Amino acid sequence: MSIDHVKEGKNGIVNSSARLIGKLKWVEKLLGEEIFPFLSKLKIHLKIHTGEKPYSCSDCGARFSQRSHLKRHQQIHTGEKPYSCSDCEKCFTTSSDLTVHQRIHTGEKPFSCSDCGGRFSQLSSLKKHQRIHTGEKPYSCSDCGARFSRQSHLKRHQQIHTGEKPYSCSDCEKCFTTSSDLTVHQRIHTGEKPFSCSDCGKSFSLLDTLKAHERIHTGEKPYSCSDCGKRFSQQSNLKKHQRLHTGEKPYSCSDCEKSFSQLDKLNSHQRIHTGEKPYSCSDCGESFSQHSSLKKHKRIHTGEKPYFCSECGTSFSLQGNLKSHQRIHTGEKPYFCSDCGKDFSQHSSLKKHQRIHTGEKPYSCFECGKSFTTSSALTVHQRVHTNGFTQTKTFAD
Repeated sequence: MSIDHVKEGKNGIVNSSARLIGKLKWVEKLLGEEIFPFLSKLKIHLKIHTGEKPYSCSDCGARFSQRSHLKRHQQIHTGEKPYSCSDCEKCFTTSSDLTVHQRIHTGEKPFSCSDCGGRFSQLSSLKKHQRIHTGEKPYSCSDCGARFSRQSHLKRHQQIHTGEKPYSCSDCEKCFTTSSDLTVHQRIHTGEKPFSCSDCGKSFSLLDTLKAHERIHTGEKPYSCSDCGKRFSQQSNLKKHQRLHTGEKPYSCSDCEKSFSQLDKLNSHQRIHTGEKPYSCSDCGESFSQHSSLKKHKRIHTGEKPYFCSECGTSFSLQGNLKSHQRIHTGEKPYFCSDCGKDFSQHSSLKKHQRIHTGEKPYSCFECGKSFTTSSALTVHQRVHTNGFTQTKTFAD
């Protein structure tokens, strides 16, 4: 359908609506008060199609299709707030605003999402939420074309282009693009956590953080992967997951340029360069760069072996050791030598073998400096120094 056809259709509705209003005036005169309530409602509705706005504000000139809308608007200028909350005495300009506010006290959430079952106190909040499922982004930036699901997100984005940061912190003078960002920031200084979980009582400085936390209790997972259908409780977790499909690795190491899909993996990697080992064992004091390494180490002290072989029942403290062991049963030898083609069940065995071809001898004796291809060969050699045996005698044994 062409734009001209759409315009013609719109014009047809406007013209027919205008003609109908003219006829209604004649019907109103003929039937009098009996038909009046119906006609008045119909006339108001038809102004949606005609665009007619006969009521104007004497203060600012804004125009409205209904007198009630004008009256509501004028309360902006007068400051009148005739509707007060019986629970907290907060006042509102309209009864509908009061009704919505009172749901804070009652906890009423009459609007539910048909996709995930999430409930909301306001219809507008439900509509915004549903854009998560539909992917709708009706607000676009005139500078770069970026699209957003919420108008507030667009406004915040546009300040990237203008560079405007009109809100400054009185404590540290840091500046922000929005007053809400400033308010959130100031909680760093005040320690305020105004949002608390009704299930466990845990408090948060951000409403979004509370909402994300509440999904632990509800089990709600509103974010789904378009590639595999896996669902997540937080959008940030979905974004991390999607990098498995895209292969994107946005976090790169400034020391070696190795890239990672997640920031926490980059942070762990960088400890290789810094030598930082923040995780220490409470039993022996040994420190580790990663928490997972500490957990594995602790099994030395606890004797825990959580990985079992389904074939023979042997248990292991590390999953990698179980996988290596299982190759005894399967006969799998995934590691092969590129020089001679010999294959091995373990990578460590391949590395030892390759020293035959390279001549590498990484294990040297601190007594005499002689080098060996394996640590076991060095151990045998060191008996020469400790027990007085000759090297020939040792190997002959």
